[in-house]
Amino acid sequence: MSTLVSTVATSKNSEAYQGCRRGRALLVSFGVSLFLLSGCAVGPDFVRPEAPKVTQYNHGGDPKETTLVDGLSQHFEDGTGPVANWWHLFNSKQLNAAVAEGLADNPGLQAAQASLRQSQENLRAGSGIFYPQVSAMFGKSRERSLPTAIGSSASSSIFNLTTLSASASYALDIFGGQRRAVEGLAAQVDQQRALTLGTYMMLTGNIVNTSIAIAAYHAEIDETEQLIALEKDQINIAEKQYQAGLTTYGAVLTLRSQLEALEATLPSLRQKLSQAEHLLATLEGKTPAEVQSPPMKLTDLSLPRQLPLSLPSELVRQRPDILAAEAQLHAASASIGVTTAALFPSLTLNASYGQTSQTMSNLFNSKSNVWGMGANVTAPIFKGGTLLAERRAAIDAYQQSFAGYKQIVLAAFAQVADNVRALEHDAELTETESQAVKNAKLSMDLLKDNYRAGMANYLQVIVADIQYRQATIGYLQAQAQQLQDTTALFVALGGGWSHDQAAKEKVNLNENK
Repeated sequence: MSTLVSTVATSKNSEAYQGCRRGRALLVSFGVSLFLLSGCAVGPDFVRPEAPKVTQYNHGGDPKETTLVDGLSQHFEDGTGPVANWWHLFNSKQLNAAVAEGLADNPGLQAAQASLRQSQENLRAGSGIFYPQVSAMFGKSRERSLPTAIGSSASSSIFNLTTLSASASYALDIFGGQRRAVEGLAAQVDQQRALTLGTYMMLTGNIVNTSIAIAAYHAEIDETEQLIALEKDQINIAEKQYQAGLTTYGAVLTLRSQLEALEATLPSLRQKLSQAEHLLATLEGKTPAEVQSPPMKLTDLSLPRQLPLSLPSELVRQRPDILAAEAQLHAASASIGVTTAALFPSLTLNASYGQTSQTMSNLFNSKSNVWGMGANVTAPIFKGGTLLAERRAAIDAYQQSFAGYKQIVLAAFAQVADNVRALEHDAELTETESQAVKNAKLSMDLLKDNYRAGMANYLQVIVADIQYRQATIGYLQAQAQQLQDTTALFVALGGGWSHDQAAKEKVNLNENK
């Protein structure tokens, strides 16, 4: 009987030992599983969208150069991006100074830089979830106990209570929800960085465009005023001819009507000039009353002859608006991971240690120690379909962002194609207007020679001079349009920030403020 009992006991001990081994193996397996899970994150890993497979912007190929204007043309350099400080190619010190003032003082750029710094700090704040959360507490109170509340017949007492404690908790990011959330914050930083560079790009383009407009308005106003003076001389001669019976009064009225129509254009031109000057002041971060710069002349601006034309595959990596849309798409992808992780349990480890005593003298006594440790597992059981709906909404948001990204890419390609064709047509128009100016000047010079020889009257000279001034105004407008469309091409290709170390440093420095 004792042998049987001894055998049974040994068997039971063996089973207990094997169970203990299985338990330890299970714990080890569980620990390894936690370790492996902590190294991955649910949800899709973001992959940058591929660039369009096209190798040109216009159907049938992009032009290599524009039509000759006054013996010169603009050449497109395939595969070349905008250079740093591309506005220097216009060879205007006044223009360079205007851009420098805008980059230094423009409130819009400063606001974008502040938003970038804000997103950077949000990323740093969100990254704190990866570290244990530790807090300390010190409390001192005076309390009155009431034993009868718990069924005791003891009398009440009043006592002091001093507590000094520290607690720590750590959320195990098993399914990567927190990592995906921080990934989304990092994508927001990328988006804001791209938006800041986009603000930088648009600011430089607007300053250059506005400066060109100011120079063109000044030139057009000067020519219009000379044209008005010639029209008045023509009217004076016509009135004398009418008095001498050499022409009709209707002819005089026709000339007066032409003069009034011409004079009516001056207020509009001056208003546009004022608006352009006020806009330039605003872009430079000043009020209109603070700007006293001399008027910029159109003749002081040189038309860049070598124009960049980035490859389509490079355009999607250098235009700030495309990069901002890509970062937004990245953030939407991370949101899918966040909502997916919410479907799984979460595990938090916590521990606390402290001292509590009724007197300060016994606060650090070993008998006053209090401590605790544990783990909390929270698992969603029933949420009324909320979590699944949120995940589906995140997927839909990603699809919306992806469609928006593709739309921005298509618009960018169309913008570059438009500007390339515009420069082609601008050159054709400018050349036509240039020929019109040359012909009008030749006609005027011939009439002046005939006038000196007594073969033409002064009125004919004035009419020829008027035609020359009108042709000159058309030529000035064509020149200004060609300069502005050249600016638009630089901006459409990304504004040169990707090759501008100063712009990159400006953004990075403002991130770290």
